[in-house]
Amino acid sequence: MKLKIPAAFLRRIPKADLHVHLDGSLRLSTLIDLAKKHGVELPAYTEKGLRQKVFKDKYVSLVEYLKGFSYTDAVMQDAPSIERISYELGQDAIAEGVRYMEVRFAPQLHANGSLTAQEAIRAVARGLSRAQEEHNTSVAVQNGEELEFHFGIIACAMRNFNKFMSPYYATLIGTLTQFSKSEVVGIASLELAKMIVKMVKEEHLPIVGFDLAGEEAGYPAADHVAAYQYVHKHFIRKTVHSGEAYGPESIFQAITECYANRIGHGTHLFSADMIKDRKVTDKKAYVDSLANYLASERIGVEVCLTSNLQTLPEIKSVKEHPVKEMIKHGLPVTINTDNRLVSNTTVTKEMELLVKNVNLTPKELKNLVIAGFKSGFFPGAYTEKRKFVRKVIDRYNALAKEYGIPLY
Repeated sequence: MKLKIPAAFLRRIPKADLHVHLDGSLRLSTLIDLAKKHGVELPAYTEKGLRQKVFKDKYVSLVEYLKGFSYTDAVMQDAPSIERISYELGQDAIAEGVRYMEVRFAPQLHANGSLTAQEAIRAVARGLSRAQEEHNTSVAVQNGEELEFHFGIIACAMRNFNKFMSPYYATLIGTLTQFSKSEVVGIASLELAKMIVKMVKEEHLPIVGFDLAGEEAGYPAADHVAAYQYVHKHFIRKTVHSGEAYGPESIFQAITECYANRIGHGTHLFSADMIKDRKVTDKKAYVDSLANYLASERIGVEVCLTSNLQTLPEIKSVKEHPVKEMIKHGLPVTINTDNRLVSNTTVTKEMELLVKNVNLTPKELKNLVIAGFKSGFFPGAYTEKRKFVRKVIDRYNALAKEYGIPLY
């Protein structure tokens, strides 16, 4: 029998969002306001108009989905704007019950003549810290009625870039003319890796992870191995966008060459037909071994349902999404937003979408919720993380009892 979960329960339980892009998660009102301030031309200057022309519920292609980022990135070229956007994202997440969040963005994408990549990171940290302090010093938290809020920052390198994406990339491409394109992207990612390690050591900023984002097919993670080796040796956790637009081999490369602790999306994990290596003669065995390895090593999979439905036309509905297969294989699956604005979603909406379309047991639902906290690259000590996760579990159990939802 299908588990019936009240919407109010999903709204009230503590939630985590481990895969959320800053430049895809602005408030529409803020985008309009900042565009007017900075002279950025938009196709419409009302929220309704932008929903109709840019930020839709359905997109015809990945190209259309990505179009909105050209507008959001254009207003994120100074520290005050980035800080404001980060603060508001923290507020919005807290308001819907998110108690742990890892915000990712590509600092080099926002570097220009008046803003460094380091300053962009500091602005994100300031904005999120302000939202955190407001919540954590509230009467509800102080009285133990609400859980505190924690966050981390994930710095994204880009699999591919061009000179039009930012002044930083334009300068890099123009300077390193003696190198191949794959070498140039590798140099950029290694520079980012060294930068964040230095900032963590010297400024103690909550930069908890290193990611690789951008166009997956044709731009292998292997180009960025030096960067991943560097952060790996300096105790920075790793995640990689992989298996989203490419097959299982991309995930294999992420875990074997980039030491990935988590996988971003992993949607095509079970797509054996996408394997291109001719040396793989038993494709099903390859996929099974890969899934079993992920499960046994507790390598988390950051699932983003709405985003996948919008960018992968081959997935017609949540019922066709491989999330249930991932759960069946024992993978530590987490449910995330990806882009709150571009996908018009929240973690609560993603959870509602899941329980309405996937037949979960009470234990599976609880595991999904708790996995979001256990799989997080928590910025504090491991003992602090364990105490926080214990609070999350206790809160979940109490709400389950209140709503008459079994735990097993």
